[in-house]
Amino acid sequence: METQSREASARQQELLQRAYEYVLQHGLMTLSLRPLAQAIGSSPRVLLFLFGSKEGLVQALLARARVAELAFLARMRRPDDFDSVVRRVWEWLVAKEHRPMLVLWLETYAHSLVEPEGAYGQFALRTVDNWLELLATHQTPQHRRTRAGANERALALAVLRGAMLDLLASGDEVRTTALVEAHLSGIAAVRDR
Repeated sequence: METQSREASARQQELLQRAYEYVLQHGLMTLSLRPLAQAIGSSPRVLLFLFGSKEGLVQALLARARVAELAFLARMRRPDDFDSVVRRVWEWLVAKEHRPMLVLWLETYAHSLVEPEGAYGQFALRTVDNWLELLATHQTPQHRRTRAGANERALALAVLRGAMLDLLASGDEVRTTALVEAHLSGIAAVRDR
């Protein structure tokens, strides 16, 4: 019985990874079990058996996307000053290979706002909290605890998110990168006063 459970779990993880790769290309909004199952070498019945329901599969996919986001955040936690971490985050966001994940993230973020009690739950709120926490770790302890420090984090996150949305819509890396740099120059000018 335990061997059968391990095999189901291994199969579930394999299908979850394939499904994640599928939704990176096709999105979650129009996800239908039959085309998904066909594309990943399974059947709707197997997916329902392994994940309980379509909502269970969506929640597993969101958890998988969250793992990717948290892994990225963990890599950003090395010692750096605030401006450097904002630049490193932007470099990651602007990389073309991350665009499918960013589109999925954006789709999930938006759906979380529209249906906060649904399968997408508190995805947007948890994401904001995680990013603000990351930015806080790159501020001095004294500055981190001030209103100015909180504002600096929130504004940097808003600029990064806005520039990312603009980048996804326009593909204009030069203009959006200049926007992020202009923001950082403004922060530096305020700090130097």
